[in-house]
Amino acid sequence: MKKYAWIVAVLVAFFLGIYLSSGNWWPWSQKHVEEQANTIVERIEKVAKLVTVSGYFSEIYDYKDYYGYNWSIFRKKALIRVKATVLAGYDLDQISVDANSATMVITIGGLPRPKILSIDHDLDYYDLSEGTFNTFSTADLNSLNNKAKNFIEQTALESDLLKQAEERGQELLETIRFLVEAQGWQLKIEEGKSHGNKTD
Repeated sequence: MKKYAWIVAVLVAFFLGIYLSSGNWWPWSQKHVEEQANTIVERIEKVAKLVTVSGYFSEIYDYKDYYGYNWSIFRKKALIRVKATVLAGYDLDQISVDANSATMVITIGGLPRPKILSIDHDLDYYDLSEGTFNTFSTADLNSLNNKAKNFIEQTALESDLLKQAEERGQELLETIRFLVEAQGWQLKIEEGKSHGNKTD
């Protein structure tokens, strides 16, 4: 009987040693993560937008500022890669459509010029360094985010994105015209005032 008790004790000691050596019994050996998210719907709006083209941009944004002298203790800098998807097309909120059955004419009024409708961008911080007397605050990082978005927007405006959006829009209008005239109607298009090229 003592022989079996000794074997059991050896086995218990063996498995206990394995358990203790794994470190799982230490409370600080396990990582605890607590997360909480509160989502609030501020408002829901009805929109009428026609996306005719999308552009994909990747840019390197280099930022640096310093006080007095360009020394490391007074300098902070950031090297950021910005990847963005820019959607361009038409804001149709101001468009009016009138169908006159007597004259068999459909009039589309207030057709705006194409504009940038949205910019969806991501930032990758390749280098974010701070000086002893010049560090990044939350406001600084938010400002960098806004500047990066504005940089992409300006790049998109200087490209042929809006030109392609207008060409694609004209193709869609010609398709609509073909369908309308196939039914014996006429399509009349009246352009409205430009609402600007930038997003609202």
